[in-house]
Amino acid sequence: MKHARKTFLATVASAGVLAVAACGGGGGGNGGNGGDPGGEGEGPEFSTEISGEISLWGFENADEVAQSRIDLAEAEVGESGVTFEIDASAFDAQKFTTLAASGNLPDMVLMDRQFVATYAAQDLILPLDGCFDAHGVDPNSYWYPQVVDDVSYDGSVWAVPQFYQPPAIILNMRVLDENGIAPEELDTSDQDAVIAAAEAMTVLEGGNPTRIGFDPQGVSKAALWMLSFGGGIIDDEGRPMLDDPANVEAVEFLQRLYDAQGGYANVKSFVDSFDVFGDNNSYVADQVGAAVFDQWYVNVLTPYAEQVEIGGLPLMSQDGEPITAASGSSLVIPATSDNPSAACAYLLSLTSLEAWEAAGAARAETTANDPGRFGINAGLFTGSPEADQSIREQYVLDTDFDGFDQTISTYYEVAASGQSFGSSPAGQQIQTEVQNAVTAALLGEQTAEEALAAAQEAAMRAYEQFGGGQG
Repeated sequence: MKHARKTFLATVASAGVLAVAACGGGGGGNGGNGGDPGGEGEGPEFSTEISGEISLWGFENADEVAQSRIDLAEAEVGESGVTFEIDASAFDAQKFTTLAASGNLPDMVLMDRQFVATYAAQDLILPLDGCFDAHGVDPNSYWYPQVVDDVSYDGSVWAVPQFYQPPAIILNMRVLDENGIAPEELDTSDQDAVIAAAEAMTVLEGGNPTRIGFDPQGVSKAALWMLSFGGGIIDDEGRPMLDDPANVEAVEFLQRLYDAQGGYANVKSFVDSFDVFGDNNSYVADQVGAAVFDQWYVNVLTPYAEQVEIGGLPLMSQDGEPITAASGSSLVIPATSDNPSAACAYLLSLTSLEAWEAAGAARAETTANDPGRFGINAGLFTGSPEADQSIREQYVLDTDFDGFDQTISTYYEVAASGQSFGSSPAGQQIQTEVQNAVTAALLGEQTAEEALAAAQEAAMRAYEQFGGGQG
């Protein structure tokens, strides 16, 4: 059966249409029998009776969090006689399609969740509903629903998700206090108050900022801001929705916010000069009053706990409710896998509560043995609320740094308010068009409405190229 799949994929690639699913783009067509064209059903028959060899591509530069989980999964699945081969190089989309065309993909691949629907629409990966059923796993009970939404397409779940990095606002309390700004003045449901607070904290020299009050990361986080205004970038059917009026309103707000701080071009030039990961980062150097960051940035700031004064604040929707967005990586099983049942068992073991608890213990040991971490454990945001809570209760303890404790709590609390950006076979292209449009609007090259209308047209072309809406 694998030979037939190899022949099919090679033929598609040689025709130059590997990225176009055509009428098979519904995600359930050719994937019905382990990716075999002409197969029927919801996917392969996954079994809990496993053996043989499985190969995994991913986990480049595995840290203690990854390695502890790998060790546990190999020990658990290895009891059935399964052996393992790991390619620890980073995921590369071009390499993936090249290997897919030759039928030489490994049994499992680690990739960003934005790629999942693309490969699902092309029938290059397997739907995993049968995998979950075989092991008695309910995805929407174990993982956050918004995390599952990231890897769902056409009525099926196509990947095992891992990690969930919710964005929130990290405050520089030293700058806020210096300017008499209270944290609640950065409540993003009050547009005028946020702009006034940002302007008050901004320092301009000759029109160029030497400090900005609030860095919204307006281009890279554009989709998040659109969600906060009630819009979005992908609808429930996987189609782009970039010209939604709520998205226009979000971009117009970002224009006003940047204009109050010297204009987008000047702010971007200033932000690009930041020592984001270094000893003179923007919180040490007081170059920002506040900024939107994913949860991982707390770990970056931890070695500087004695030099910074931070606080946490959730991003608020225009309805006055906390909001964040799901993002992270995932593990898929290619349609050409020789051993999908063993791959399924391995991926579920790798992301089980026991595996995450092992990772939490490993991170706690690292924290305890590194005096430069000051005993601050920011926790792990796994994608599973059960695992998150277990790790938080065991290892995320109060420290001498109240600001860090409060910021870490903010991320934990906002995680439940997350939304998915949506899942689409043209997801990566839609993200690109969003960022290009917002950049054009913030630079004044087009109005927000014009830029998003043009982006919608380009995104729809990509969606239709990938077989969107056809069947």
